[in-house]
Amino acid sequence: MENFEFYNPVKICFGKGEIAKLSRLVPREEKILVTYGGGSIKRNGIYDQVMSALQGFSVEEFSGIEPNPHYETLMKAVERVRQEKIGFLLAVGGGSVIDGTKFIAAASLWEGSDPWEILAKRYQVNITGAVPIGTVLTLPATGSEMNGNAVITKWETRDKLAFNSDLVKPRFSILDPEVVFSLPDIQVANGIVDAFIHVMEQYLTYPVNSPIQDRFAESILVTLLEEGPKVLADRKDYNSAANFMWAATMALNELIGTGVPQDWSTHMIGHELTALYGIDHGQTLAIILPGVMQIKREDKKEKILQYAERVLKIKGGTEDDRINAAIAKTIEFFESLGIKTKLKDYNVGKSVIPVVVDRFRQRGIPLGERRDLMPEDVAKILELRLQ
Repeated sequence: MENFEFYNPVKICFGKGEIAKLSRLVPREEKILVTYGGGSIKRNGIYDQVMSALQGFSVEEFSGIEPNPHYETLMKAVERVRQEKIGFLLAVGGGSVIDGTKFIAAASLWEGSDPWEILAKRYQVNITGAVPIGTVLTLPATGSEMNGNAVITKWETRDKLAFNSDLVKPRFSILDPEVVFSLPDIQVANGIVDAFIHVMEQYLTYPVNSPIQDRFAESILVTLLEEGPKVLADRKDYNSAANFMWAATMALNELIGTGVPQDWSTHMIGHELTALYGIDHGQTLAIILPGVMQIKREDKKEKILQYAERVLKIKGGTEDDRINAAIAKTIEFFESLGIKTKLKDYNVGKSVIPVVVDRFRQRGIPLGERRDLMPEDVAKILELRLQ
């Protein structure tokens, strides 16, 4: 196992009716900015629950944060925070709203000339301050409610980039599984895929004698395989919704990634498809992961075989047979959720390849856990996923 530091101060309030605890969690002395997306929280009753809990607080609102939150929109919120001296941010939404709110938190106290540097110069700059935040999760998927990660899109240039800081980890997150009851099938399916591949990015690398992390990761994968279809089949199944929600949080709260190599190439390539074509994040991951597994099957052989045996229960045949079966069964799982896994399914053709490859060439940062996945490998992965 590799050396690691692990720090996660996020308080989780999990279960039915937990939104009412906001009155005890939010600082009463601060002016609060509640951030949310397109208004679904007003249709499903979550907005009313939040505002009821915040009666007597000084509350402002900022709505319209997009899926794959836009830098341009978030900067309007940053101006609000600065002008109105907001002291606490409450994100009510899924991963996009929470990610966007993390950026607002950091950008509002950014002392540089351009807050986009937080993302564009991620490894060259340090975030020195952030407005504190809390979250009310409405869509299990990204794990953003319990980590310091955020992914933001600059719409003007179609760039989708990430940053990470302990300073934007939420002070608390409220997870009520009943929010799943009103979600559309596609959002649930995307969330299952997103959580599944978050685990794979931290697990499907190379062995470093980390049995605790491996077993944690495998338990999350098995839970998603078992509980995901149940949630889609019966949206009112509270226990399955709860298991799905907690699995998605555990998939990216940094626990299973401690002391192990991490990949993230599937996410980095998928981000380009979302930025250029607007394909849902979960869908892009389902497209790309099988290609990464195929291209890197030799480098990842030991862990793919472990995944095949422990998670997918594949035991017969040669090593190549088992690897092929693992890739096929992974695709089958995504497709069973209603998520298509080929570029053609989204009307994206061969012309995507040089555009995406050129972006990675310009950045000059190799991908993968070994930092050996080069732009030409990205081209091969995309080629495999065309038809």
